[in-house]
Amino acid sequence: MFPEFEVIPAVDVREGSVVQLVGGERGTGRTYGEPSDAAARWIDAGASTLHLVDLDGAFEGTRRNAEAIEAIAANPVDTQVGGGIRSASDAIGLLERGIDRVILGTAAVETPEIVATISEEHPGTVMVSLDAKAGEVVVSGWTEGTGLDPAAAAQRYEELGAGAILFTDVEVEGQLEGVRTDRAERVVERVDIPVIASGGVGSTGDVRALERAGAAAVVVGTALYEGRFTLEAAINAVNG
Repeated sequence: MFPEFEVIPAVDVREGSVVQLVGGERGTGRTYGEPSDAAARWIDAGASTLHLVDLDGAFEGTRRNAEAIEAIAANPVDTQVGGGIRSASDAIGLLERGIDRVILGTAAVETPEIVATISEEHPGTVMVSLDAKAGEVVVSGWTEGTGLDPAAAAQRYEELGAGAILFTDVEVEGQLEGVRTDRAERVVERVDIPVIASGGVGSTGDVRALERAGAAAVVVGTALYEGRFTLEAAINAVNG
């Protein structure tokens, strides 16, 4: 997984449209059209992996954009899917339908053993999402604090069999004002599995900074949709 640093475009779906939130808050951000169109655009631009999130599922606990997301997953690129996956059977069903990795946030916090259950059947396919706000992991669409330290939690999930950690700095998510690499570095230093960083990217310099911080990949959303830089430019910045 991620033998070289990757720039991964986000396709976050809410009520059937691509949406990028600001600071993880409902009702913020802008919409950017059809999910399938966005996915095609990023694939044409050179994406090797797509990051697909059902935002309705993240907030409400029930996946409401499954059809749109699974249609995108039929494309010949790797896909990691999250939002509303609340049980091992949900996750395993997605993996058996061709999803490469499932992203677990709330479910992993509430029932950590779910990570081991899925990993035993499909090793390396669980990406645990640790969304951090005010120094703690938050869940249920970034609305509830858990008291968990992100770095310590990452280590625990690695022990349970997680194949990767998705670390999101929620406080800078969607703001295009730059990344806070020290947050990601704390997580990277505690685990041997890949850490994918997200939140705050506003330039190709931010992408390079996260690579230097030890992240295996970066998920980019708003900066790409707002045209701050192209996907090609970001890929060239780290692999050129």
